[in-house]
Amino acid sequence: MQDTLVQPMNTKVGLPFMQRHYHTVVTLSLLIADVVSIVLAFWLAFQLRLRIPLPERAAPNLRFADFVPLLILQVVMTIIAFFFGRMYHRRRTRIGSDETATIFSGASIGTLISIAVASLTLKSSSGAFDYSRGMVVYAWLLSILFVFLLRGLQARLQRWLQVQGYGRTRAVIIGGAEPLLAVLQRIIQNPRLGYDVIGVVQFNSNSQSQPYPGVRALGGIDMLSDIVSRDQLDEVIIAVPEASDEDMLRIISKCDRSTISIKVYPDVFQIMAGQMSIGELGGLPLLNVRDINLRGWKLSLKRAMDVMGSAVLLIALSPMLLFVALLIKLDSAGGVFFAQRRMGMDGKVFYMIKFRTMRQDAEKLGTWTTKDDPRKTKLGGFLRRKNIDELPQLINVLLGDMSLVGPRPEQPAYVEQFRQLIPRYMERHREKAGLTGWAQVNGMRGDTSIEERTKYDLWYVENWSVWLDIQIILRTVLRMITGRDENAY
Repeated sequence: MQDTLVQPMNTKVGLPFMQRHYHTVVTLSLLIADVVSIVLAFWLAFQLRLRIPLPERAAPNLRFADFVPLLILQVVMTIIAFFFGRMYHRRRTRIGSDETATIFSGASIGTLISIAVASLTLKSSSGAFDYSRGMVVYAWLLSILFVFLLRGLQARLQRWLQVQGYGRTRAVIIGGAEPLLAVLQRIIQNPRLGYDVIGVVQFNSNSQSQPYPGVRALGGIDMLSDIVSRDQLDEVIIAVPEASDEDMLRIISKCDRSTISIKVYPDVFQIMAGQMSIGELGGLPLLNVRDINLRGWKLSLKRAMDVMGSAVLLIALSPMLLFVALLIKLDSAGGVFFAQRRMGMDGKVFYMIKFRTMRQDAEKLGTWTTKDDPRKTKLGGFLRRKNIDELPQLINVLLGDMSLVGPRPEQPAYVEQFRQLIPRYMERHREKAGLTGWAQVNGMRGDTSIEERTKYDLWYVENWSVWLDIQIILRTVLRMITGRDENAY
């Protein structure tokens, strides 16, 4: 082994506020940089329009104040476009060309939408407001340039802060021999990446106990759970290209804190297979096995969407819900609603509300629904096919037991069975159960494979975004309207 590794980097004590709120400060600085870039681009575009007018209809007596409403629109729309483009979910593995493309598309979309909205709302019959098309072109091009430049400056500042010890990622590397050395050297040679290597965990227990100078040997795989809990790790990097599927599952299952990111140094086949997202570590490719997205302010945003969405839908759908309740009462004996114990976030049990679609004694004859279930009422079959029976769960969403989108909740008895049989099954309970979910819109509902359904649920948990939730909701509505859900029964 080479003997060129330096001592592991130390985390700076620094300002307590900066240490606690580093990621919030970074996100806020990105937002401020984008707003300043767009405003500066707009002002300079106004000056260029006066001096270098493009061929268009003359617009005498131009004043910058006349363009402030359009400027506000462009700032708001561009920021929204950047948000949906995940430009405020800054990651060290982000590749520069990808960010440049997102800046171009976000600025273009923001400009087009702001012009469209301005045309509909700001133009008056008297023509008091009339934007200059030449100025819009200048502002669009300059905003792309300035956002790129200011974000570059912000990135340099962020890297400098990380070198100083702020906002660093506490990580351990699992592996041995050359792969582990390659990852470790890349981290030490690139302090701007912001890693603090707590130590290495030997994949092979027969390896020597102190293989890398200046880096702690933390033990073997069997100690990983204790290491994760004791050292409050942020990330685990697995540098074991030769590991079998069983070995990988064993390692990942020991990283049982939901906020831990897991990355894998791949072999050639894993890169070609492309089943996981690929990032990089100072040019070294890493697979993102688990990169939890739903944290911090994102939880608050998701909850706000749940409250507003469920409240609006309950009000808008109330006439239909009352009509369905009346039909259920007329169709068969029994109550209108059916409440059943289900397991949600962190294993918490709650009562999930549905429209009753089966006979009163249905649970005495079994709890698992099948395609030609004889327990269904005449109306119940229709309600289940159209997913109308699920709508009362909007009440669960409003109360906070569920979310609009998330893994579907199961009965506690089934959860106990599945957790013994399916690796990582309980990780789906790290998030709130959903009225609909990624598995459901991909046909994984009803009497389908629990293993496959769990894969979809875990993918959703690890890849959450506002846009993904919106897509799932839209696809759910489309399935309800078209009835294209063969497993809804």
